[in-house]
Amino acid sequence: MTTRRTRLIAALDTRDPAEATRRANAVSPHVDAIKLGLEFAYAAGFEAVAKVAEGRELFLDLKLHDIPNTVGAAVGSLNRLSPAMLTIHASGGSAMVAAARQACDDSFPEGKRPLLLAVTVLTSLDDAALAETGVPGGARAQVLRLAELALRNGADGLVCSAHELTALRKEFGERPVLVTPGIRPRGADAGDQKRIMTPTEARQAGADWIVVGRPITKAADPAAAAAAIAAELVAP
Repeated sequence: MTTRRTRLIAALDTRDPAEATRRANAVSPHVDAIKLGLEFAYAAGFEAVAKVAEGRELFLDLKLHDIPNTVGAAVGSLNRLSPAMLTIHASGGSAMVAAARQACDDSFPEGKRPLLLAVTVLTSLDDAALAETGVPGGARAQVLRLAELALRNGADGLVCSAHELTALRKEFGERPVLVTPGIRPRGADAGDQKRIMTPTEARQAGADWIVVGRPITKAADPAAAAAAIAAELVAP
């Protein structure tokens, strides 16, 4: 049986560079990486991303989704940020995923290539929401479909709901890196997330990384909240 260490990413969701820096300084002793995404990058710019992430493992969550040439060029332009992980949308298709992987290989120094993670189905979407977009069969079937496409075309791993972790491990084994947002400690407000689990449940289901945002950043003491989740991940 594989012994897995599940690691913690703190999502620093804000538009303010000073607030992002404050949050990063508070939680960094207790987490394995920080996440900066669309909200911060659009508001503050990529130089601010680089500044906040300096000296830290960066999960750059941009969820790139466009024609293959554009996504490949975008990935190549991100090499100055040295992210540890970078997200694209698996639903962009085989050629787009392959273009992103090729850009990672070509544009980053040897040993510095980020993990390319393909987003399968957003944790804010349930079966009914997917059906509205014309996707039949429910979230689990769509996650498995997109996972196979992404991994076949060079993705290192997947971003998925904790509810699909067991099925993904059964189908693809230990090879893919599985990153799970929508994690809420027991008793926390679910917010706009629909397919959620606790940190312990996600660890037991096979997550390599979990992403936690508001339960940390909106806590009265973010550092203590992060430390508590980190402790939960290593509890027996």
